[in-house]
Amino acid sequence: MPNEGRPAFYTVKEAARILRVDAATLYRAIRDDAFPAVRVRSRYVVPAAALDKLIAEAAETGGCVDVARMAAERRTARAIERLTGGAS
Repeated sequence: MPNEGRPAFYTVKEAARILRVDAATLYRAIRDDAFPAVRVRSRYVVPAAALDKLIAEAAETGGCVDVARMAAERRTARAIERLTGGAS
């Protein structure tokens, strides 16, 4: 459940501002499946939970969070799920 007064999703521009990157950089990462987003027709939105996870991981590890690695793990998990029919 989202926090009161806080959106569940951010526009790409809002998410880019939070991450302090250019929106074009974030759009490229999303299109390359290297950053989590939801596509609604031709528009992307970024789940607040995804940003929270990145922030928490950076705080916990004290190091650089590799979003590309996280995306690769997500793609691998999806591929395994497709191959196994959802059985783990």
